[in-house]
Amino acid sequence: MTSDKIIYIIIVLVVVFVSMVLHELMHGLTAYWLGDNTAKEHGRLTLNPIKHIDPFMTILLPVIMILMGGPVFGGAKPVPFRPDKVKGGEWGAALVGIAGPLTNLILAFLCYGAIVVFNIYSGLVGEILYAGVMVNLGFFAFNILPIPPLDGSRVLYAIAPEGFQRVMSAIESAGLLVVFAIVLLLSQPLGMVLNAIINFVLKIFGMAFGLV
Repeated sequence: MTSDKIIYIIIVLVVVFVSMVLHELMHGLTAYWLGDNTAKEHGRLTLNPIKHIDPFMTILLPVIMILMGGPVFGGAKPVPFRPDKVKGGEWGAALVGIAGPLTNLILAFLCYGAIVVFNIYSGLVGEILYAGVMVNLGFFAFNILPIPPLDGSRVLYAIAPEGFQRVMSAIESAGLLVVFAIVLLLSQPLGMVLNAIINFVLKIFGMAFGLV
């Protein structure tokens, strides 16, 4: 492995840590704002990455995706919250769910804007900003998928009939095993879906800054 590749992996991991801490923090803050203090009780309303990092989702999975040349995505230890305690019922829980991916989308937009506005297309800062765009879009695209236990499933919970909600709850109980199975068994179609979402959002960003 070349030194450039090692440096790139380090940059990506640093961006991953920062992005996922803010992602999970926003889940907890949104739940707290809606009346559920579970995240606070578990010490998750913090910027301390140790509280949020999951060895597989936050470190191993992004590194594997880098080495495979696919879109970089991953996650962190889910912030605990009680859907029955948040205001708004299932729609309140859906808001808690989408708060994380929306945070990644905003971070990607800010990094993209910094690249364009300040004309930073090269050098260390340029690499960090580019990683900020692609990593956060990868997290956004992955986590909005409506598959339990990913964040997008919270929106599906809000509109699904009760019977389907029970099925989703059973799938969600498997936790990271579901995510691991998706990545292992469906890596190629998953990559295609994520790339399609990422490219669509990049086009929107380009239009926002007059590049398209």
